[in-house]
Amino acid sequence: MATDVEETLKRIQAHKGVIGIIVVNAEGIPIRTSLDNSTTVQYANLLTNLTMKARSVVRDIDPQNDLTFLRVRSKKHEILVAPEKDYLLVVIQGEQGALAL
Repeated sequence: MATDVEETLKRIQAHKGVIGIIVVNAEGIPIRTSLDNSTTVQYANLLTNLTMKARSVVRDIDPQNDLTFLRVRSKKHEILVAPEKDYLLVVIQGEQGALAL
């Protein structure tokens, strides 16, 4: 299974425009990254909080629903977050990237 994970991360990283990938565990600790340490910690902390708030909003609107994907665009980057039960997969792209997960 570990090789499947590695292959998937390599495939995502190979997409045009991808700046970095971060996998964050349920406690908000980065467990895999392709970025430098300080950038990884900053993104992991902020996106864990944002994802928890977004999930809360979705559940407040409809308790039978749940957050499945979060996409944030800025002038410079696009941040894609795929929240799962035990981890978050975060992909950071440059402005020209268009990744379909």
